Amino acid sequence: MKNFSIDTFNYNVICDEKAVDTQVDFDVKADSMTVYLTALNDRPQFIEIRWDFSTEGDIYILGDAWERSYGDLCFEKLSDKSRPLPWYFAATDKAETDCFGVKTQPNSFVCFFYDRSGITAKIDCRNGRAGVQLGGRKIELCTFIYRHYDTSPFDSLGEFCKALCNTPLLPQEKIYGGNNWYYAYGKSSYDEIIRDAALQAKLAAGIENKPFMVVDDGWQVNSCQGPYVPNEKFRDMKSLAEDIKSLGVRPGIWIRLLDNASEEISDDMKILRNGERKYLDPTNENVKELIRSDIKRIKTWDYELLKHDFSTVDLFGNYGKDLGDTITNFEGWHFADETKTNAEIVLDFYHLIREACGDMLIIGCNTVSHLCAGLVHINRTGDDTSGREWERTRKMGVNTLAFRLAQNNAFYVVDADCVGILEDNIPWEKNRQWLDLLSKSDTALFISCGRATEEQKADISEAYREIQKQHAIKPVDIYENLIPSEWEIDGEKVKYNWD
Repeated sequence: MKNFSIDTFNYNVICDEKAVDTQVDFDVKADSMTVYLTALNDRPQFIEIRWDFSTEGDIYILGDAWERSYGDLCFEKLSDKSRPLPWYFAATDKAETDCFGVKTQPNSFVCFFYDRSGITAKIDCRNGRAGVQLGGRKIELCTFIYRHYDTSPFDSLGEFCKALCNTPLLPQEKIYGGNNWYYAYGKSSYDEIIRDAALQAKLAAGIENKPFMVVDDGWQVNSCQGPYVPNEKFRDMKSLAEDIKSLGVRPGIWIRLLDNASEEISDDMKILRNGERKYLDPTNENVKELIRSDIKRIKTWDYELLKHDFSTVDLFGNYGKDLGDTITNFEGWHFADETKTNAEIVLDFYHLIREACGDMLIIGCNTVSHLCAGLVHINRTGDDTSGREWERTRKMGVNTLAFRLAQNNAFYVVDADCVGILEDNIPWEKNRQWLDLLSKSDTALFISCGRATEEQKADISEAYREIQKQHAIKPVDIYENLIPSEWEIDGEKVKYNWD
């Protein structure tokens, strides 16, 4: 990007119909540019911005993901074509690095394409699948940031992520403990959670910073959806939280806020998409009140952490792995409130959760990474690992830890997901390596096991002590491997065998 200049560009506006009164304004500075949009009757969908310049030599490109990543992040060699690069990218010749992206919490979804002839930024300002109805309102769509670094891409990207997020929401202590999903998979009970919490207390004995025990999906009356009241196996969620605390463990709980099968939910509270009304529309005032009441109920039960899940797929109809350069590709739908962009609606939803949670810690799962930065304490940056399949853990866990580690403590605390322990499904020699890497990563560390051998208990207990320390860590073989095996930890090279 040596010939790149942020103030030299062309742009194009795409509306539902021919643009008549759409106006785009730019506030350009030396290494940043803010984009504003207004329209009276037009319904803008996209603004495409093109910076033309030539790139020679071998350049490697790493982009981000819309929400979680799916084991597919990598430094890809630049060619005449580019895959979609959501939110930001780093471009490096292995000696110097250029970083280009948008600041966190923008009012639009932004995706980049980098080819030999230049860069295209695609700004998605739609409402659902249609153009937004601004009605004369002027909005700030996004702020582009450009930085050049004379350092390695990993160190450069870490500094760049800090420049993209001015107000990360970070917990005061290291986040670690138990989550019951990857051994129970939704089949659990009050008594089993107490057993799990007691194990966590034993594993963390002597550590001043208390571990968590997160009750994942399966505690409520319906599998993976509301209403969010306990089923007969869990009986009393407030008593469960009290019993967890009595063991010296902090209680956490899972919820899916936009999927609720309660008979009190009317059709007008749901999004009409693909001919169906299924998931809740967060622009509806009754839905907002339902979300507040669900979180308020959990707060009265004295849970200290809320993990909210599935919101991106519930809002837009696809997981990140099925998306290309736009956040939604279902035809002909919109939210009840058509005056806000999709990004504004997501931000309003996250702000509502943040305000309702008060002093509770928040884990985002299937959340939009760039929009939840500053509104969640911890973010699941990759798809599910597994207690059953080692391939999922090495692919989803190690890849996301390596290629999104730069976001840790810059956007939020990264959660690369659990060490899943389910009897003898995965050899401990493999899971032990994943445990060791997480314990030295300065990210969140969650263990999912109902029972553990004495060897496993000793290793986990040691990892819990290790996670309390501060480590300097980065992947090394980032150009050769989707799943890096060579890491530099506190100045020393460490080799892992993920195969």
